[in-house]
Amino acid sequence: MKCPICKHGDTQAGIASITLERDGSTMVFKRVPAEICENCGEIYHDEKVTHSLLVQADQAAKGGVEIDVRRYAVA
Repeated sequence: MKCPICKHGDTQAGIASITLERDGSTMVFKRVPAEICENCGEIYHDEKVTHSLLVQADQAAKGGVEIDVRRYAVA
């Protein structure tokens, strides 16, 4: 797809590290599937990946996790 941020690059399938913060918790997810703009590096995730990341971050925050680094896995 054409990148909606820079409007010049096309995205390509890749992997990325994502950091999410919620209610005092910081979660770092490594090896997350993504579409990455070849021009500006902007990262995009499909709805399924985004939902999974948000569910896992919510569970960690509710469990009292302050900081966690994990390899991405579908929730």
